[in-house]
Parts: sequence; C-alpha cells; structure tokens
Amino acid sequence: MDYKALADYLFPDVTATPEDIEARFPERQLPAGANVTRIGPSPTGFVHLGNLYNAIIGERIAHQSQGVFYLRIEDTDNKREVEGAVETVINAMDYFGVHFDEGATAEGDNGSYGPYRQRQRKDIYHVFAKLLTERGLAYPCFMTAEEIEAVREQQTANKENPGVYGKYAKCRDLSLDDVKANIEAGREWVLRFRGQETNETIAVEDAIRGKLEMPRNNMDFVLLKSDGIPTYHFAHVIDDHFMRSTHVIRGEEWISSLPMHVELFNTLGWKQPIYCHTATLMKMDGESKRKLSKRKDPELALAYYQQEGISKDAVWEFLLTLLNSNYEEWRIANPEADYHEFPYTLEKMSVSGALVDLDKMRDISKNVICRMTAEQVRDGWLEWCSEYNKDFAELINKYPERTLAALNVGRGGEKPRRDIETWKQACDFMSFYYDETFRVTDDMPEECDEATVKDFFGRYLASYDHSDDSAAWFTKVKAITEEMGFAVKPKDYKKNPDQFRGSIVHITNMLRIALTGHANAPDIWEVSHVLGEEITRKRLQAFS
Repeated sequence: MDYKALADYLFPDVTATPEDIEARFPERQLPAGANVTRIGPSPTGFVHLGNLYNAIIGERIAHQSQGVFYLRIEDTDNKREVEGAVETVINAMDYFGVHFDEGATAEGDNGSYGPYRQRQRKDIYHVFAKLLTERGLAYPCFMTAEEIEAVREQQTANKENPGVYGKYAKCRDLSLDDVKANIEAGREWVLRFRGQETNETIAVEDAIRGKLEMPRNNMDFVLLKSDGIPTYHFAHVIDDHFMRSTHVIRGEEWISSLPMHVELFNTLGWKQPIYCHTATLMKMDGESKRKLSKRKDPELALAYYQQEGISKDAVWEFLLTLLNSNYEEWRIANPEADYHEFPYTLEKMSVSGALVDLDKMRDISKNVICRMTAEQVRDGWLEWCSEYNKDFAELINKYPERTLAALNVGRGGEKPRRDIETWKQACDFMSFYYDETFRVTDDMPEECDEATVKDFFGRYLASYDHSDDSAAWFTKVKAITEEMGFAVKPKDYKKNPDQFRGSIVHITNMLRIALTGHANAPDIWEVSHVLGEEITRKRLQAFS
C-alpha cells in the first residue's frame, strides 16, 4: 500500500503540516509550575453538578499556581447539541463564580489557542489524521453498523473482547483501488487507528489515584467519524496538546479509555498531560449508594441549585468538603476566611464515590449565610428573587430599611442565628416582616385557651411602651406572667407543673405567634422594633 497516496486521496485539501500547527500554538509563557486546565462540556443544554465539581478542581489548581483555566466546548456530536447550550454553560459557571481566563464565550472566542469549539477545529484534526494515514497507522473503514453488530455477536459467542481489531477489522488491508471504489460508490467511511496485537501493559500516574496499570491498546478505534469530525479520543489528545493543558480533569468513567489516549500521545511523540480522574458523584438510596441520575435526581442539574436559591458560596463550600478531606478542619480553624484561601490539593482527593448529601449542603448554607453581613444577604436574596420570585423582590425594594433591619436581627456575635438556609426559604421565613405576606400559621400554646390569650394581650397592650429598652420590656413581661399564674422560671414549671398554669415560655410563644405567625422566631423585642409600633400594636390587638 502506498500510504502517502492514500493520505493524499483521503485528505486532498490538507496542505498544512504538523510543524505549521506547532508554530501556530507555541508553548505558553507562564511562571514555573503554572498549571493549564480546562473543562470541556458538551453543548447538550444540561449543565450538571459534575461539570461544576470538575470546574472547581481545574479553576483551583490553575489559579493557585498562576496558571490558565479555559473553557472548551466539545461539540463533536451535533445530534445532541441544543441551541443556546453554550450560553447556558457559560451563564451557569458565571452564576457559581467560576471564571475562565480564555475560551469559548457567548460572542465567540477569547484567547490565542482557539477555536475553542471542536467542530471549528476540523482543519487541525485533519492534519494529524493525514499524518497517521501517511505513516500507515490509520485507515478508512467502510464497515456498516450492521456488520459491526454482527462482529460483536460473534465475539460475545466466542467470549472474546468486543470491538474492531485484528481479524475482525475487515477494512484494514484494503488496497488503494478498493478504497477508491468504495468511496466512488458512495459508501460512508470512518478513519480508524491501526491497533497492534500486543500483550504489553501501560502504566499511568494519576494525580488523584496514583499508578494505574492496564493492557496496552490493541483496538482499531475511530479517529474521525463519517462527517470528518473527530471522536472524543482523537480530539482530546490534539486539543490538550495544542492548548497546552498540563492537567486533564475528568470523571473516572474515562479511565477505560486511557490506553487509546496514551497510544495516541506516544504515537504522535507528545508529552501526555497529568491525568486526574475524579470520583463519581453518588447519593444514598436507602441503605446503599448509587450514582446520581439525570432522570431520577433533580439535584444533579445545576439549575436545581439556582431554582432552590442555594447560595453559590454554599455550593462551593460543600463541594470543597467533597474535594479535599481536610477542608472542614480548615474551615473550623479559619471561620472568617474566604474559601478561595483554602490551599486545595489533588493529593487530598478521595477516589471513592463522592456523596452528595443535600441536608449537609443546606446546613453548610445556613453557616455561610449567617456569616454574611445583612447587606450581603439582602443583595444575594434580592438577586435570586428578581429572577425567581418577583413579588418578593418588589417587597424588598419597597421596604429597604425594614429589610436590612430585619436581616440584622440575631446577626453577628459568637452565635449568630441560622434561620436562613436558602434564598427560596428566606421568602418564607422573612414573610412576617411584611403585612403583604404575613400569615399566622401556628396555633397558640395548648396551655393558653381563648380567654387566657385575650386576657394576656389586654394586659400586655395596657402596659406596652414602644420606647422601652429590652430589659424594661422583659421586666413587664415577667410581671404579667406572674400575675396570670404562670411560672417566670421555666425550670419551676418543669419541676412543679401542677402549681402553675404554664411557664413564661408559653407567654412569649403567644407573643411570637401574634407578631410573626410562628412559635419559632427571633427575639420578640427586636422583631417589634423592626416592625415599628403601628404594625406591632395592630397585630397584637387582633388577639386582645
């Protein structure tokens, strides 16, 4: 076979050389030790938690080393592409505070190593497809889907490894005339890598998993599909070489493909990047773990966290607890530090399934929000409401001073209140501060019948002075409590319940329910001073 003639026939328009491409994408001029990383999502319109999980790894190891983090769109499968999907990816990453130094943007590309969309890099791939063909390491294959399926059935029956290789690679030894005849007859073809029969093994040092050993590739895997667009395997090797990636961060499902990728890097004479295969995102299903499912689990989609109003900072902090085993210890030692200051390392990553526990995430969210200033909470909440609850956004804007005062209740100090866990839940919790959304949802304590409730609020309003400080206010509450036969000290009631009608806890719960609609609410005196005297009296009078 004249392989050069075959290459010229298959790729007549390719005039650039490998040296031309190397000159077009030179080594990056970066500080010593700087890492270059990327994420490469497919434009399917579905951006999932795994995308963010891997993006945080890439962003951290790039930016902590003064390197480059970029976005590449892996759109080689145009059947799955959804219109507007690139913008969806970019907007989702921006929402969660993941910022790229270069790569695909909504308007086009930003950077010198593009195009950053794989379908636009066809000319680059074809230079190396032609090179491999010239070297006798790639060939056109005309096997149909039916023929390949028949081969798989035969291999299954013979208990052999499935795939196109060796004697099952029917087009390996076609002559140039045979190739021309097939193409002139209109038969579709793919370009396959010519695998070698071997019993050798390869070893790859994974930055997360350590040494990985497996059989060397012997498959005639596809390099170019029938439309001339590369498979992931071919595109990954070429793109990560010419975009000068130092690390490839991807899910553990790609480990089985390593032999193909190592084979290509070695064949093309290129240094392979450091592979980092991350753990699969899991969830508890009863007593066992299982992989998060797009069909079953809404929390796999990043849109879920946006719609639920889970703070992006909480999502980051939760994922950092999955990504590094020492993050929680660091957070305890550095309670006020920005999580970006955490010294993230690949060595601390787990190789077992990462458990996505929404309860833990929401608990982290409470901690994150309670550490924020009232202004930060207001801004994050308003931003979410402007997109997902416009009616509440109007209330926040209508009552700016009251909103900030309300958000300051219980904030600060060594033990700030942890009332807000998501922006969505904040609308429910904060609703009592606005007459438009105020509702009484809890019943009065069972120790307080209708007559007792009426009696208490009559006494309370008769002595109520809005200018009282907290101590003076509480002195009056204790006096009424005692007058009505309730225990001023809860422990007295607990010790001798028959001697009292109830305790001061029941009295203050009546006040909380009247003012906020809930028995579980912040400090009554503070709440009344956020609401103001007019609203406070109006709500209390409804029970007197």
